[in-house]
Amino acid sequence: MRAVARYPSRMITHVHQPMAQPDTGDAIRPYASPVARRIWGSGDAILLMFAGSAAEFALNKAVDWLFFTNALPNAPIERFFETVRFAQAMVFGDEETASAAVRAVRDAHHAVEAARGGVIPQWSHRDTLFMLVEYGERAHEIVFGTMQPAERDEFWRDSMALGGALGILGLPDSYEVYLNARAQHLHNHLARTAFTDQLYAQYRRHVGPLRMRALLDVQASLVPDHVRDLLHLRRRRYVEWLLPHYRRLRSVRLLKRLYPILLPAGYGWQLVALHRDPGD
Repeated sequence: MRAVARYPSRMITHVHQPMAQPDTGDAIRPYASPVARRIWGSGDAILLMFAGSAAEFALNKAVDWLFFTNALPNAPIERFFETVRFAQAMVFGDEETASAAVRAVRDAHHAVEAARGGVIPQWSHRDTLFMLVEYGERAHEIVFGTMQPAERDEFWRDSMALGGALGILGLPDSYEVYLNARAQHLHNHLARTAFTDQLYAQYRRHVGPLRMRALLDVQASLVPDHVRDLLHLRRRRYVEWLLPHYRRLRSVRLLKRLYPILLPAGYGWQLVALHRDPGD
């Protein structure tokens, strides 16, 4: 039995539907749908998104940009928390907070591009956005149950609006087009390289051998088949059993006690502090 829904194997090679253009308005609407607030306010859902994203970042063909600054390789956990804080600014913040967060990200990207004398490929920005959409869905399925169609569409629309605010071009204008674009990105933009092994070595150095073993085991059941094959991950029976049953065993009070164990010193309490009530 598979723990979470797998990516469709059929891939369309051409997308004929028009692509949405970025929103260039100064005021950024908060990315605050109820389903987004559930995901980005829940430490366990956030950890699952981190686990999946860590795998794909290591395979992305544009990962050399991350090694140019060495920000991710040198401090992968801190970069993870920066992403969470950005997302929470969008989800829980007001328009001023969300706008400031978007400007900070865009300014950081422009600074890296100026320092390197190049432009970060638009497809790599789309890869990152699509990755967060998919792992957001998978995390929600494990922690809260499968999204209802209306929730899924709302989560996708808010994600594309966020991408537009960040200046990402060529965004799909429907969920169905997104699915096809995501499949193409998975097969065209991922490869195992020397950067993959270097980044995984950094993961291991920062989380330690026991946590790394657990991370690999969870990744094997969480990531799409193509990602798992590239990384030579093996599904473990205990994870395959745990993920479908997790939401019935879940206890927020217990999780807050476990986070300091699941993450290296200091970071567990940061995750506890990031826990948000969806009603906040």
